[in-house]
Amino acid sequence: MQVAASSTEPVFVETANPAAGAYDALLRELRRFTTDVVGTPDNKNFAVLILDPETGEPSGGLWAQSRWGGFHIDMLVVPEALRGRGVGRRLMQAAEAEAKRRQCHHMLLDTYDFQARPFYEKLGFEVFGQLDGPGPIYPRFFMMKKLG
Repeated sequence: MQVAASSTEPVFVETANPAAGAYDALLRELRRFTTDVVGTPDNKNFAVLILDPETGEPSGGLWAQSRWGGFHIDMLVVPEALRGRGVGRRLMQAAEAEAKRRQCHHMLLDTYDFQARPFYEKLGFEVFGQLDGPGPIYPRFFMMKKLG
């Protein structure tokens, strides 16, 4: 979309397919604001990838980020063929070990009713918030584990 050079008004674009790099542009602005207010964010990504032995492409794994003493698990994906074999537990143990190395005080995640709440509870996570909505998707549980 072209915008006239003399335009002083912002242009709002609603889209289900944002341009490549749009997320990074917004994140840069958010981090600039945060830095101005409280100092440089200490965001650090962490991933454990499960690679397909034939293609070398990721087929599952864990994606997380540490920030200000917390460790947020954004995504945990165990390929169907590996479920029930301790892979999820192994991924979460690796995340917890990394969180402790980074001196995080707690781990955070969220899960829906149809997903893995009992799994996370077995690992010591507790529900601290719940968002209700129509089943079978909801409720959505926000969970935390304090680190010693």
